[in-house]
Amino acid sequence: MLKRRLIGIVVGVGALVGGSCLAYADEPYIPLISKGFQHQFWQAVKSGAEQSAKANKVRITFEGPETEAMVDKQIDMLSAALAKKPQALGIAALDSKAAIPLLKRAQNDKIPVIAFDSGVDSDIPLTTCATDNLAAAALAADKMAELIGNSGEVAVIVHDQTSRTGVDRRDGFVNQMKSKHPNIKIVSVQYGAGDHLKSAEIAKAMIQANPNLKGIFGANEGSADGAAIGVKESGKKLVLIGFDSGKEQKDNIMSGLMAGAITQNPVGIGKCVVDSAVKALHGEKLPKKIDTGFYWYDKTNINDPKIAAVLYD
Repeated sequence: MLKRRLIGIVVGVGALVGGSCLAYADEPYIPLISKGFQHQFWQAVKSGAEQSAKANKVRITFEGPETEAMVDKQIDMLSAALAKKPQALGIAALDSKAAIPLLKRAQNDKIPVIAFDSGVDSDIPLTTCATDNLAAAALAADKMAELIGNSGEVAVIVHDQTSRTGVDRRDGFVNQMKSKHPNIKIVSVQYGAGDHLKSAEIAKAMIQANPNLKGIFGANEGSADGAAIGVKESGKKLVLIGFDSGKEQKDNIMSGLMAGAITQNPVGIGKCVVDSAVKALHGEKLPKKIDTGFYWYDKTNINDPKIAAVLYD
C-alpha cells in the first residue's frame, strides 16, 4: 500500500512539475495539430476528438495556428508537441511536404502518427482520416454543370495549393469538368488562403474580368463564405457552390444566394483520428486511408436527419 501511495505521489509531483507536457502512465497523451481555428469546421473536428478521448480514456490537446496560411507556426507547434514525448500524434498538415522531417523524427521515436483531414506526401502516417476530396469535388463539378445547363464559364476559389485538401479539391473539380463536361470552361483558379475577406475580393475580381461567368466553386468554408460576399456585393446572379458547412453557408443556401455545398463529417474525422491512434497503441493494423464520407446538401435536404447530423454552426 505504501509503495503504491509513493508511486502516486511521484506521478502527482511529476504532473505538477511538467504541467500538461507529461503523459500519465494510465492515460496516454495524444496531441492533435490541426490546420487552424479560423473556421467552425475545426471546432467540430475538436468536438469529435474530445468525444473519442473521453470514451477511450486518453488525454488529448487540440491546437492549430490562427490562420491556415501560417505553415511555419504549425511546424513550430508540431515540434513542440513532439518534444513532450507523446504516445501518439495526430496531424492535419498545412503543407504536405514541410511536415515530413518532423514526422520522420516521430517515426524514429516509435510515435504512431495519424493524419487527418489533410494527408502528407509520405507513408509515415499509419492512416489518414479524411474525406475523399477528389470524389467530393468531382460531385461539386457535376452539380455545377447541372445547374448551369452543362455549358459556359466557371471559376474556382481554393484555400491553398500546398495542403492535400487544397490540391485534391482543386484537381477533383477541374479534372471532372474536363473529362465529363467539356462544354464548360474553367476561366480562373485562384487561392484565398481560406480567408473570407480575401476570397471575397478574388470573387469580385473574377466577376469583373469574366462578364460571361456563370458560376464559382469555393473549395472550403472560408473560400465559399468569401465567394458569397463577393457575389452579393457584385450584384450579379451566379451559381455558387461551396464546401463544408457553418452558419454563413447554411444561411446563404436557405436564402438562395448559394445553390448548395458539399459537407464533410468533421465530428467523424475527429473521432476517427483518436480512435485510430488508440488502435495503433494497442498494436492493431490500420488501413492506409479511412474515408469519413461526404454529402451534397441544398435547400431541399438541409433538414434531412442524415445531413443535419454532419452539419455544424
